[in-house]
Amino acid sequence: MSHDFSIVQLMLNASWVVQAVVALLVTVSIISWAAIFRKVFALKSVKAKNEDFERDFWSGANLNDLYLAAAQNARHVGPMERIFASGMREFQKLRERQINDAATLMDGARRAMRASHQREVDALESNLSFLGTVGSVAPYVGLFGTVWGIMHAFTGLAALAQVTLQTVAPGIAEALVATAIGLFAAIPAVVAYNRFTHEIDRVALRLETFMEEFSNILQRNLGYQAPAAGGASAAGH
Repeated sequence: MSHDFSIVQLMLNASWVVQAVVALLVTVSIISWAAIFRKVFALKSVKAKNEDFERDFWSGANLNDLYLAAAQNARHVGPMERIFASGMREFQKLRERQINDAATLMDGARRAMRASHQREVDALESNLSFLGTVGSVAPYVGLFGTVWGIMHAFTGLAALAQVTLQTVAPGIAEALVATAIGLFAAIPAVVAYNRFTHEIDRVALRLETFMEEFSNILQRNLGYQAPAAGGASAAGH
């Protein structure tokens, strides 16, 4: 007796538990792939915007002009520009309150940039936990489906008077599909999670480096110019 061992036919003949497991894994796989593509495009956009702002920043542009541009396009700028804007905003607010103590000014600007930095990193890390969960849990969900399918297959074989390879193979094949789908969902999620974690760490380090460099520029401006803080240029360091 011949059997159709195509995946579709195997799933149609599988128990409802195995079918439910496979449906869940396929759904999770589709969602994880969508999250992967979104994260790829998001990181690409973040890197491009950071590079554009960093090029403008070190070209000698006026800090006030950069700040006004960042404030006017807050929703469309990159993380580095938002961090810069938060530092400048706090710095200028403190100067408007007639606070001239350099330590207080620098501490306020650094705290504002640090809070903005944390928000930006949190945004970049969104959906990473989902990919990590899929990568770690999906194989076990598939294994559960396989174990259940094998149990179901052997329970059915118990009623047969004669058991041959032809009677055993379809049930085992149906069960093993669940493990295969689980691995199919988990492997891309694990690879993407590790890759994105590395890329986000690099972006976070670059943002921290910019924060330190910008803090140094503000500190030098406090030492060399009059109380009005806005007019210095980034190239003045």
